[in-house]
Amino acid sequence: MRTKLDQMLDTMNMELIRMGAMCQEAISCAVHGMLCGQEELTEKTFSIERAIDEKEREIESLCMKLLLRQQPVAKDLRVVSVALKMIRDMERIGDQAADIAEISRHIENDNVFGRVHVKEMAEAAIKMVTDSINSFVARDVAAARKVVADDDTVDGLFLEVRRELVAALAENSVVGESCIDILMIAKYLERIGDHATNIAEWVEYSVTGVHVGESVE
Repeated sequence: MRTKLDQMLDTMNMELIRMGAMCQEAISCAVHGMLCGQEELTEKTFSIERAIDEKEREIESLCMKLLLRQQPVAKDLRVVSVALKMIRDMERIGDQAADIAEISRHIENDNVFGRVHVKEMAEAAIKMVTDSINSFVARDVAAARKVVADDDTVDGLFLEVRRELVAALAENSVVGESCIDILMIAKYLERIGDHATNIAEWVEYSVTGVHVGESVE
């Protein structure tokens, strides 16, 4: 009975890693599509987002089988419960990557202000997603806490983007629409960082039984 439970938990971990990798790819495609003006990357983001939704349903089904058939107790029950929380945050990350791709369709590539900091934000957000999933699989509370601390980097980069856009608007009001679009993209990246933070906080709960934060919608 325990062997079967362990096998199903291992499968769950592998599927979470796959879903996390999809989230990373979705963010990367959306942002690089916007920065480089590559429509094929923008379109790829939408197909990845649909795959993330499907993966969420697969993992949710697996978790329900674990709960109903294996009846885990104590720590194992927390782990499965946390996995159900994590896939919700990852599904939202996929949605936000698709939102970035949708906005990028309307941005003229020559008017991508704040491009350096948007790229840095995307890289930092992707790292947070990766590290949060890895900390869950490794049951590494220290790594999860580092993800929470790294959210300050993403928040700081958002402020840099906002300052650049305000300066661009002060110089040329004609670029106002592009500035608003890019600010929205930066805000979505900030929210992705918040969802990675949620995941990391749930990781700590899965190990310690104490949840240090509240989930972001």
